[in-house]
Amino acid sequence: MSQAASPIVRIEALGFPWKTVDPFLFCAYHDDAYPRADGRMGPAASLDGRDLGQDFSRKDGWSMYHGTTVPGFPGHPHRGFETVTIVRRGLIDHSDSLGASARFGGGDVQWLTAGSGVVHSEMFPLLDADAPNPLELFQIWLNLPARNKMAAPHFTMFWAQDIPRFTAVDPAGLKTEVASVAGRIGPVDGEPGAGGPLAPPPDSWAAQPGSDVAIWTLRMAPGARWTLPPATGEGTRRVLYFFKGATVEVAGQRVDGHAAIELRADAAVELANGDEAGEFLVLQGRPLGEPVAQYGPFVMNTQAEIAQAMSDYRRTQFGGWPWDDHAPVHGRDPARFARHPDGREERPAQLAGQPAGD
Repeated sequence: MSQAASPIVRIEALGFPWKTVDPFLFCAYHDDAYPRADGRMGPAASLDGRDLGQDFSRKDGWSMYHGTTVPGFPGHPHRGFETVTIVRRGLIDHSDSLGASARFGGGDVQWLTAGSGVVHSEMFPLLDADAPNPLELFQIWLNLPARNKMAAPHFTMFWAQDIPRFTAVDPAGLKTEVASVAGRIGPVDGEPGAGGPLAPPPDSWAAQPGSDVAIWTLRMAPGARWTLPPATGEGTRRVLYFFKGATVEVAGQRVDGHAAIELRADAAVELANGDEAGEFLVLQGRPLGEPVAQYGPFVMNTQAEIAQAMSDYRRTQFGGWPWDDHAPVHGRDPARFARHPDGREERPAQLAGQPAGD
């Protein structure tokens, strides 16, 4: 394929966090090999040599982040965007200024519209005292359009069992597993496709007609081939993140090592995986095309709006913090749950043979 005809726009090595394109702000990928748990749901290991409260060291393959006993991110504010958190392994304990709380993991997704302002904590409790406690997750920041930046905050849970999935089988019988957190994917070459039943929060850019927002994960068997279908929206941008595996061919171009690959979204692109299982994240959407002013956890359109966000937070704490602890964890019962601001509680449907939570 000639360079002019290539659907590849650019290829960059992955850093931390991952660079994204409008309407996304960034993607943080956490892959921590936490050891067995101590009696306080933290790591049963020495914390000497770590800058506690600001530990991103990856010493011994894991970090405490802003946690001091339990790893994670104690209460912190947001305004003007959304967080989409996909937990592949391990658990997150969420608490927020709306009064909502949750324990989720194992493929669950939390979609939080910060809107006019929310304070939340995201802690990573370690529950297994006899074996390692690996944690793997994506946190994706999705911008809000200017008209919705001051929308009411909104808390949504998508349980793993409800996320649309399908498996594609290539002519050699090798499989590619596809999951769609947002945006319909397929059908491709007669495959059923996935997507549709999950509704993004109402003020999200992903909920607006024509936004073409998609968040997909792909898992390809060694040697598998699969064609990523073209986007349907006008002006959509798309990035393919190759984050596990050794090599992949993208539209015939070999990529060695983990990379962010921006693709022309209007083109179908064949992926040919290498000799190891490969995993990918796809982020796409029609750009907002609006100015971005950011100061830490606040993302607005102007510096004046940033100053207002800081003033509002100092004055109101975005509703205050209703929890006794700045970094709450939700006990030793591993059962996943979500308690909404109105007191409504939900849990993933119980699987056969699985003990019920309290």
